[in-house]
Amino acid sequence: MLLYPPRVDSFEVRLLKLHHDAAELVGELSIDTVLERIPAIALKRTGASYAAVGTLDEYGNLDRFVTAGMPRAQVEQMPHPPRGEGLIKAMMDTRSSIRVANITRDPRHSGFPPSHPEMTSFLGVPIFQGKRQIGMLYVTDRINAPEFTEEDQFLAEILARYAATAIVNARLFRDYATRDRALTRQNENLSLLNQLASTLATGTEINEILDQGLSQLEDYLRLEVGEIFLMSEDNKHLNLLIHHGEAVDNLWKRTQFALGESTVGRAAKGEVPIVLNLTDNEYADLNPKNKERGLHQLAVIPMNGRRGTVGVLCVSTCHPQPLEEPDVQFANAIAAWMATAIENIRLNVQGRRLAILEERDRIGMDLHDGIIQSIYAVGLTLEHARLLLKDAPAQAASRIEQAVSDLNSTIRDIRAYILDLRPRQLKDENIIQGINRLVQEFRANTLIEVTLTSPKEGITNLPEPQALALFHICQEALANIAKHAKARNVQVTLWTTAERVLLEVHDDGRGFDAEMVKLSIGHGLSNMKTRALNAGGEVDISSEPGEGTTVLAWVPIPEPEFPAVDRLFG
Repeated sequence: MLLYPPRVDSFEVRLLKLHHDAAELVGELSIDTVLERIPAIALKRTGASYAAVGTLDEYGNLDRFVTAGMPRAQVEQMPHPPRGEGLIKAMMDTRSSIRVANITRDPRHSGFPPSHPEMTSFLGVPIFQGKRQIGMLYVTDRINAPEFTEEDQFLAEILARYAATAIVNARLFRDYATRDRALTRQNENLSLLNQLASTLATGTEINEILDQGLSQLEDYLRLEVGEIFLMSEDNKHLNLLIHHGEAVDNLWKRTQFALGESTVGRAAKGEVPIVLNLTDNEYADLNPKNKERGLHQLAVIPMNGRRGTVGVLCVSTCHPQPLEEPDVQFANAIAAWMATAIENIRLNVQGRRLAILEERDRIGMDLHDGIIQSIYAVGLTLEHARLLLKDAPAQAASRIEQAVSDLNSTIRDIRAYILDLRPRQLKDENIIQGINRLVQEFRANTLIEVTLTSPKEGITNLPEPQALALFHICQEALANIAKHAKARNVQVTLWTTAERVLLEVHDDGRGFDAEMVKLSIGHGLSNMKTRALNAGGEVDISSEPGEGTTVLAWVPIPEPEFPAVDRLFG
């Protein structure tokens, strides 16, 4: 059998093949693929047994080292990757190539680690981007030759130039892709925050906003289990309020923890997130089924509001990809939003309760000082009449008539209170029709003479917010007259100018000291001013004891480009 020696390509052919390989190399955008192909090309084009490429980080330290020609099992048996010593260190400190016939005889050689193959000939070429070294190319053990030649070195140096371009391009693409993913993630975060903001801003029930917020967070971060513990009113205990997820019934062994107790209590007390690794560690306070059902990670996040911690958010994953720091920070932001929403709801509830209590106190004070005292006076009058029945029947009859008159007056007062408490709105009416209805009801319930004067042509250009403001100001003014003024006549006047609609309510009652009224509760004067200001107008209230009271309010008419309203709610 005739054996032929292996064909040896000429230098020109080797150079042509190298350019072909390098052209494909620089078109690759994956940094991992680029680092794998560089030593593979060097292996073929220099005739080496082994090849490697090392890259340097921004500080000049060796960060990647990729080999070719060495079995992966052998690489994995080595106790550690190259540390940048010996000839590798020499290559990190030079701009020139290094070609050595026998590595072991070179004074720069530092030895081979266990399981590393013995090597003799060596060729090292630095990889530069401009003046900055970004890596090194190594080939060892020239096949069928005692050492590498000048041609081998020339080809390796050309490959190093191509490698520099390929590495830089791949790194730029990697950085761009990383920034693109980060930007995409930020946009997704903002989108979810916008959805949650809408949910939390419009929700009026704590359970509702927590349930929706937790569901959206679970969908976004691919969370399998979620729980929310809420702080008790005494701020000493945390109670399980919401559980999501079919993987387990409960994340923890208990549904209540004291502040500072267990992981949930410690997170609430410390006001910082706690992340637990369920794969490698055991936790005594956790439900043992968590590990059986494949939960890998658990984040325990305090819900920190403006006034402290209101609860704890617990979320867990089954997928092997861990919760990264941005994920935990994002969940922490959502928990803070939930806490703020809870505080706002509680403040609104407290505000409504306080308003109801204040209104009850006001009604109680008015009833005690007004109607009850009047009824008590009627009782005294009837008692006196009873004593006069035998000796002075005429005086007794006069007393009884006086009692009847006082009772009728008290009935009118009670009607006035009912009139003030009954809620009113404009129906299918314009402002003049609505105020006329108030005047008619006021006259029927109080028996006080009242007249309404308004423009004959009507008011057709007043929008709904301004019309409602004047309507409620008139309502409160008439209610105050019914309860406090003891008036006989009331004049309600509406008129317009080019820019405003004005309302005046004047009575001839007993009046009051305006400075003293500012310190009291229950006259509705501040409400009238608030309504006018909210509609862009003002209210002026003038009164003196014994001289009656005048309420003058105005609201603006919008510019012509805004649509005019003829009938409201119609």
